[in-house]
Amino acid sequence: MQLETAMHSYSDTAPQGGFRNTLRRGEAWLDAKGKWAWIAFMVLGFLVNPFIGLAILAYLIWGKQMFARSCGQRRHHDQSWGRHGQRVSQPTGNSAFDDYKAQALRRLEEEQEAFEDFLQRLRSSKDKTEFDSFMEDRARATAAQDATEAATKPETGVRPGEY
Repeated sequence: MQLETAMHSYSDTAPQGGFRNTLRRGEAWLDAKGKWAWIAFMVLGFLVNPFIGLAILAYLIWGKQMFARSCGQRRHHDQSWGRHGQRVSQPTGNSAFDDYKAQALRRLEEEQEAFEDFLQRLRSSKDKTEFDSFMEDRARATAAQDATEAATKPETGVRPGEY
């Protein structure tokens, strides 16, 4: 409902600003400053009142992922990566360049697959070498143990203490 007078117009609705908008602007400002601004804000909250500090700490832990980079940087990074991924798949309008780009991407994918196969073969050969070495060491240890047991084992038919 709107009332109009000769010089002013008034409205029943809440103003566009308000408390929530102020909180959002404050959050955006702290995000722009980074993680350390949030930590300083939390410490200041503890100095003013421990309950305020605990409330800020709870918000940081459950609402902001406290130990990530800074919140603003994380959001900006995620958005820019998404736009980059979209740009790669979009055609440029230049058919020669689009063909070259498609061939280059296909070649890079093939090289990546070949490299991953090479790494897998390398890991397998390393594992085989280590296993073979382990089995040789085990066989040597078993042979040495058998030799010491044979040397310390008395001959049959000879009584102990008799020469």
